[in-house]
Amino acid sequence: MDIRKLQRTIVDALEDVKAQDIKVFNTSHLTELFDRVIVASGTSNRQTKALASSVREKVKEAGGDIISTEGEDIGEWVLVDCGDAVVHILQPALRQYYNLEEIWGDKPVRVKLATGSRFGGAQPSEPLDDEEDEDDAPVAKPVAKSAVKPAAKSAVKPAAKSAARPVARPAAKTARKTAARRSTSK
Repeated sequence: MDIRKLQRTIVDALEDVKAQDIKVFNTSHLTELFDRVIVASGTSNRQTKALASSVREKVKEAGGDIISTEGEDIGEWVLVDCGDAVVHILQPALRQYYNLEEIWGDKPVRVKLATGSRFGGAQPSEPLDDEEDEDDAPVAKPVAKSAVKPAAKSAVKPAAKSAARPVARPAAKTARKTAARRSTSK
C-alpha cells in the first residue's frame, strides 16, 4: 500500500472516533523500519482502545497489514504497527510526559482534514519537499494540559487519605485506656 494512502486511511480512522491533536511525522530519514509516525490523543482508556480498533479495521479494509498492537489491555498508551506507519495513541498526560513529538518531530507532514471539526483532526505543519502544499487545512486545537491533571489528583487524594485513617477505636481498647487514666490519677 502506498504510504500516502496508508497515512490518509489512518488519519481518517482516528478522526472517525474523534481523536485529538493528531500529528504525522516523516521518519524515513531517521530509520529504515517505518516511514511515518502518527501520534494522537484519546481522552480515556475506552477511547484509546476504540481509536486503535478503528485504525486496525480501516487499514485492513483498505488492504493494508497490521503487524501488531501493543498496550490495548490497559489503554493508556496503545501502539498500532501498520508496517510503514506506526500509530501512537496516548492519553494527554502520558503524551505530555513522553513528548514523542520531540523524538520524531523534525519532519512533520501536512495532512488535510476530512472534517472541519474543531474537536479533533490532524495538526497541519510544514510540508515535505516531496509533498504537495496544502495551505488550506484547518488547525486542530491541542488538548488542555491543566484540565487533565487536577481532576485526577482531586479524585485520588481524598480517597487515599480517608482510607488510611481508622474510623473508630475498638471499645475494649478505649475502656483500657480510660481505666489506666483513672488508676494513675488516684
